[in-house]
This record gives sequence, C-alpha cells and structure tokens, in this order.
Amino acid sequence: MNAKSAISKEIFAPHDERMLGAVQVKRRTKKKIPFLATGGQGEYLTYICLSGKIMTNKKPAQASITKVKQFEGSTSFVRRTQWMLEQLRQVNGIDPNRDSPEFDLLFENAFDQWVASTASEKCTFFQILHHTCQRYLTDKKPEFINCQSKIMGGNSILHSAADSVTSAVQKASQALNERGERLGRAEEKTEELKNSAQQFAETAHKVRFR
Repeated sequence: MNAKSAISKEIFAPHDERMLGAVQVKRRTKKKIPFLATGGQGEYLTYICLSGKIMTNKKPAQASITKVKQFEGSTSFVRRTQWMLEQLRQVNGIDPNRDSPEFDLLFENAFDQWVASTASEKCTFFQILHHTCQRYLTDKKPEFINCQSKIMGGNSILHSAADSVTSAVQKASQALNERGERLGRAEEKTEELKNSAQQFAETAHKVRFR
C-alpha cells in the first residue's frame, strides 16, 4: 500500500471522509518554531490532502484541506491542521509559463509556501482542487493565480477522462447505428427477394395452368 492509500485508510476513512487528492510537500521557507512545539519527534514527511465528507441524506457533503505528517521511523500518519474548503482564499501556482513544483496556499488565518515532490504531482493536485472548488463551493470561491491553463481549462485529467468516456459512448452509438442501418438494408433486400420470388412463383403457376 502506498503512502496516499494508507493516509486515506488511516486518517479519513474512520471519519466518513474520502480523500480526493494529496501532494507531498516541503516548505520553501522554514518557519521559526520552538523545538518543543514539534514534540521533538525529528524529521517528517508532510502531505497536503484534499478530502470530502461522504454524502448522506442527513448530512451535506463538505470538503476540507488537511495537513498530514509521517514522522521518521513511524509507519503511521498524524493529522495536523485542517481547514474547511470555504476558508481557502487563494491558490498561487507561482509561474503560469512552466511546470513548477512551487505553490502557495492562502487561508483565512494561515499562509504557507510549499514545494511539491514533483511538478506533475502539484499539477494533478491543483486540477482536483480546482474541480472540487467548483463543485462544492457556491460562493466565495478561492482565487487561482499564476496557474497554467491546463489546470483551469479543458485539458485537465478530469476533463480528459470525461472526454474519453464521451468519445467511447459516441463511437459505440455510431457503431450501433451503422449496424442498425446495415441490418435494415439487409431486411429490405430480403423483403425484395421474397417479393420477387413470390411474383415469380405466381407467374410460373399461371403459365403452367394456362
């Protein structure tokens, strides 16, 4: 089981949440935090996770962004700070002209500068985050700035997947229509042959008994 699957199972599933996406990050600028504030647990890996509450008839869906850590020497994960998606004010992709792993997240009461493990992982997370904001938030949507067009536009993995499904359905429908047309033509040809045979039989019968 990879780290993201383990986080989903260990951190979110017990709270009826489904992890929608995650990105492994490091800080671009180190915060000056007293040693005791971290509990003296040494090095750790940090993940920024996007999750959604499982929808039920009694409880509306909610989305949140959670900071999750895994400390050195431990196989378990620890939930740290969590923000409701409504608290996200700005997503800064830093450079709209190139694939860059750097990004900033601005919340109502926090501001963090991150570097993703890879530019592609950041891009995938941004695509999912943008799609989730459009889906879950009716107003006060966060501002996405300095982001590549493929994150905001029709080239995202989500839109590409939808386009692929739509294309497959269209091709299947076209194939069925073409098959139906061929069957229709075959039925017409069969009917013509049947009529011709019947007419020939009637003519032969008349000639025979004249």
